[in-house]
Amino acid sequence: MNEDILKQCEDMIAKGSSSFYQAFQGLPSPRREAVYVIYAFCRMIDDSVDEPDESPYSIYELRHYFSNLDDAKGHFIWPALRWLFASFPQLDPGPFLRQMEGQLTDLVQTSYNTMAELEHYCYLVAGTVGEMLLPVLRNESNADVVASGIALGKGMQIVNIIRDVGEDSRRGRRYIPLELMVRHGYTEHALLHGEVNTSFISMIHELKQTAMIWFEKGLENVHSYPPSSGLAVELAAAFYGSILEAVEENHYDVFSRRAIVNDERKRSMYRNIATKYARVGVTEGVL
Repeated sequence: MNEDILKQCEDMIAKGSSSFYQAFQGLPSPRREAVYVIYAFCRMIDDSVDEPDESPYSIYELRHYFSNLDDAKGHFIWPALRWLFASFPQLDPGPFLRQMEGQLTDLVQTSYNTMAELEHYCYLVAGTVGEMLLPVLRNESNADVVASGIALGKGMQIVNIIRDVGEDSRRGRRYIPLELMVRHGYTEHALLHGEVNTSFISMIHELKQTAMIWFEKGLENVHSYPPSSGLAVELAAAFYGSILEAVEENHYDVFSRRAIVNDERKRSMYRNIATKYARVGVTEGVL
């Protein structure tokens, strides 16, 4: 495999998500490079919908070329994906296609009425990422492990939704289900005007609890991962979960401020999590 191609995938994750990059960079090769390829393709899928003018492909073109991967040319992602599936033959293309289905949802559905609807969306756009990563992070899985991987992805998507409430609102999207807004007495008018009040905070708290339940389930089987993979998964979960703390520190202002976890806090989390992995020597080279 051309190292320059894999380096371009690494550059995409380093630029697009420092949290994921820092969490997974300690994996051994080729697991590490495989994570980079998966991230790069998922980033392209997301950008094709959110930033279509900047994307080299439409979501429909990505789906077409992925479905005809052997013949796809014109971008480094295609040989990278061919390398990925050749290196990890247990990988199923299904989650990749469902990921694209989820992103296509954003083109036709801009608001949600129920938590059930939102959970299905979270599965499509994020739970599928857990399904993609499992064959890369471990040699074998079972139904419980897959369910945990999906749950962790869904929890991370809820974090995204909380962090990006303001940005999504400006794009004309509302991921917070209407039933949740009604339950907490928060109106669409308030959302459009970026109002942070007690109703908004209580609503975000409920969403946060949903995320934490999914995070807990997502880490249930982490002890069964290879140590280096377990460390990476726990780091990613901790980094992402701490975004919720940053939201709280910003007084729940997700309309004019972006919740960011700084490197100092990440290093602190890394030290805490790495302690239990240190005895098997998998902490070197991270952060």
